[in-house]
Amino acid sequence: MYDLLISNAKIFDGLGAEPFAGQLAVKDGRIAAIRRAAEPIDPALAHETVDAHGLALMPGIIDNHTHYDAQITWDPYLDQSVGMGVTTAIIGNCGFTIAPCHKDAASRDLVTKNLTQVEGMSLASLQAGIRWDFESFAEYMNLIEAGGCAMNLAAFVGHSTLRTYVMGSAGSDRVATPEEVARMQALVDEALAAGAIGLASTTTTSHSAYDGRPMPSRLADWSEFLALAKPMGDRAQGVFMMTKGPPTPVAKLEEIAATTGRPVLVAALLHSSLAPTGVFDDLDAIAAANARGHRMRGAVAATPLVFDFSFEAPYPLEPLQAWKPIFSVKGKALIERMRDPALRNALREELKTPARRIFSGNWALVHVLQAATEQNRALEDRSIADIAAERGVDPLDCMFDLAISEGLATLFSLTALNHDEVAVAKLLNHSQSLLSLSDAGAHLSFLDDSGFGLHLMGHWVRDKGAMPLPEAVRRLTSAQAEFFGIADRGVLREGCAADLLLFDPAAVGRGERSRANDLPANATRVVTRSRGVHGVWVNGQRVANEHGTVHKPLPGKLLRNGH
Repeated sequence: MYDLLISNAKIFDGLGAEPFAGQLAVKDGRIAAIRRAAEPIDPALAHETVDAHGLALMPGIIDNHTHYDAQITWDPYLDQSVGMGVTTAIIGNCGFTIAPCHKDAASRDLVTKNLTQVEGMSLASLQAGIRWDFESFAEYMNLIEAGGCAMNLAAFVGHSTLRTYVMGSAGSDRVATPEEVARMQALVDEALAAGAIGLASTTTTSHSAYDGRPMPSRLADWSEFLALAKPMGDRAQGVFMMTKGPPTPVAKLEEIAATTGRPVLVAALLHSSLAPTGVFDDLDAIAAANARGHRMRGAVAATPLVFDFSFEAPYPLEPLQAWKPIFSVKGKALIERMRDPALRNALREELKTPARRIFSGNWALVHVLQAATEQNRALEDRSIADIAAERGVDPLDCMFDLAISEGLATLFSLTALNHDEVAVAKLLNHSQSLLSLSDAGAHLSFLDDSGFGLHLMGHWVRDKGAMPLPEAVRRLTSAQAEFFGIADRGVLREGCAADLLLFDPAAVGRGERSRANDLPANATRVVTRSRGVHGVWVNGQRVANEHGTVHKPLPGKLLRNGH
């Protein structure tokens, strides 16, 4: 007897082949049989049956860029992604992890505060939610495994967290000594032995610690990167993931691929209208590296990067040098500083210089999302550029004065990057790109791109015709599994894990955004609902249906080294 039989489905195998009408049977968490409609399986041979009524069935989505490292310690369901058809996620991206971490309060406080800043998380939520029943990376992995999860998880070991563990707060101030590098290298090796899927890091200037200093990995010199990547080569295991900044161009990162023989994923290749060829230049450099036998891919996004923010947490302004002196100023003190013409003029002057950054100075891309006072309700959904023109004032003054008038409670929305759809379609179809950058689990107060896969299939495939659906499915599934060495997932084939997504191609996509107060300490987050999802199964067990997630089984596996 089969445990589950899905009939009358349009089956997409995940490898890019044209779909066919048929059935898929599951037994003991694996795909036991796949049959075309002409050779049906008797429904009486299954304990549970699902009539798909012509819906599409594909492998579950693999999301390679999430930040659930803290949340998984208190929330095994991870509804944000599971309801969007994600059946496998990789955590620890950019090197922002919570293990290893010393057991003293000061160490935990430093790791928590840095996460609060760099990944836009609520400090109160993290302090109330994180279970610190570990010190080493191996103990952290064991904690995840013991607690269970609704979907499969794999974990990077994080460079910034290693520096914090070995160097303390000094990790954000200086280059490591040879002895410190040796300790970090040993920790990478231990993490790989425990099943880490690789090492993640960042050098991008937008990644700052809680006090405005750089995140620790930004202080590493090149010899440190090479030393920490070496255990991956020695073990022939793992992927090196880098959110690149000025010190680490693609040509530099190719050296890691060359010396270790391991794949390198270069993030974050988001299109900027101020540097329109930049990401394509990077992808061309990656193509050249692959031609030399050095395996690399560029991480691209299917979604525009849209941030919800207020001046209580002005994330889009924080990378600006003119903002640095008031980086940690809050409340009434911040209001007084924001009134200062010198600050405003310095910001205006900096924004005049074209640069690829979160906020480019295009005020047409900044909207009033939610006013805090009734008198300003009419401004909602209007751009700052439009409001400023109507009032005959400078746009920066317009935004600052509006925020000040509402005690900094005004909620704004910024479309930061990836808003040129012609360019994004080109990125999505590039032979060297890997679909990525959902950031699920991070920036919860600002954005929710956990439904990136549904957006790809709805907006880009159905609505825009940017690529065929079989190719979109391949890019979301087997292309991910192949690059990261995730075994027996990302494809519908007999013997493989039964990670499945049942959906309606005519309706699939992301719904409207809303806000929810369902995090620890009643913290708020942005929530986007799925559209067109009819079922999600992880290792053969249903974790979501047409009404949303199902809080019963926790069938996910901790994938140690991809298995």
